[in-house]
Amino acid sequence: MIPPGLLISAPASGTGKTTVALGLISAFRAAGLTVQPFKSGPDYIDPAFHSAAARGRASANLDSWAMTPARLATLAATATGADITIAEGSMGLFDGTATPGETGNGASADIAARMGWPVLLVLDVGGQAQTAAAVAVGLARFDPAVTMAGVILNRVSSPRHESLLRAGFERAGLPVLGALPKRSDIALPARHLGLVQAEELPELAAQLDALGQLVATHCDLAAIRAAARPAHAPATAAKPIPAPGERIALARDAAFSFVYPHLIADWRAQGATILPFSPLADQAPDPSATVAWLPGGYPELHAPRLAACDTFRDGLTAFAQTRPVHGECGGYMALGAGLVAADGTRHRMAGLLGLETSFEKRRMHLGYRLARPHLGLPGLADAPALRGHEFHYATILSQPDAPLAHVTDANGVAVAETGSYQRHAQGGITSGTFFHLIAPAEAAQ
Repeated sequence: MIPPGLLISAPASGTGKTTVALGLISAFRAAGLTVQPFKSGPDYIDPAFHSAAARGRASANLDSWAMTPARLATLAATATGADITIAEGSMGLFDGTATPGETGNGASADIAARMGWPVLLVLDVGGQAQTAAAVAVGLARFDPAVTMAGVILNRVSSPRHESLLRAGFERAGLPVLGALPKRSDIALPARHLGLVQAEELPELAAQLDALGQLVATHCDLAAIRAAARPAHAPATAAKPIPAPGERIALARDAAFSFVYPHLIADWRAQGATILPFSPLADQAPDPSATVAWLPGGYPELHAPRLAACDTFRDGLTAFAQTRPVHGECGGYMALGAGLVAADGTRHRMAGLLGLETSFEKRRMHLGYRLARPHLGLPGLADAPALRGHEFHYATILSQPDAPLAHVTDANGVAVAETGSYQRHAQGGITSGTFFHLIAPAEAAQ
């Protein structure tokens, strides 16, 4: 049975959703509950924090634009055996694309409605009082398919401030389930793509415990748990996403860590063996592997070190002559000829593709992507279209190789980041994309 759950959302980004979600996961876990975390939308960093807070339950992404109802239900069913499910939303509650995808437009509200999870609304109340209740009422009434469990007030400045806020919510008829004071001493550090990765924080366990104690002290955990509701019954199970090979050499370290957990789970479910290797430790792909996969991450932060990793570069080059190699975003850049760091210094990359990228002048590239490949990705040769997401600040200086796919955004507008590929003399193919694969498309636009 899928346990009762809640979706943590807000009117906008930057309001404290992650703080509340991590605090609730940690607080419930400390109370002896098994918590299953999820993340709505395309995000790599938050799920790693969720998993650390849950201590043994891996968080997974739920994406209504890229995933079918069957896939969403299949992923939700992984919560079986937990006592409560905590899902963290992205952006504002109703923020999504103008054009729907497989199940919806990617909004957190889609996931709440599809799963039947009530929304626990996080409000940054700095600079306002009773008006916060008016904002919450508007969100609560916007879509009758979405149920509001209550609110948690964040950044409350004083007892008087809290009293005014509670008066507004009493008038509005919405329960206040917590009021968190302003705290800067337990904030998690951030960088340009979001939070610093969980594995980079040696004091993470203590920070998560502190968040749990904060939430347990200032929130009504019993009322929050009572507000949770079981997810709707699963539909027919989704087909696993095909594995790119039987033995997958997967780059995995601080520079290459952005891969969706559901991909790894599906690959393993089909019997594939994952063979991790660390480019930053100057390791080459396992020679017994049948394919190499380089996920996204932060190669730009480690470019000088990567440039000096001759064993990695030479081993990957030899591997690529006879077997497929694929890179996503940061992995794609690492497969290219060179990468220009923020200070203007060019660093040598693997050279399996002619791609040259630069971070000297940053420009955000962000959004869902629908790709119709000219050349099938490893394991996905039969997929006519792929759904994914792009988020980076790199600029393409040169992309001389053949385009990998025709790529459009969520509205069907073509984007310049097509990916590219090269065939090697001994039969191997190296390919790369700036979008991260979420799932094969079933309802292609």
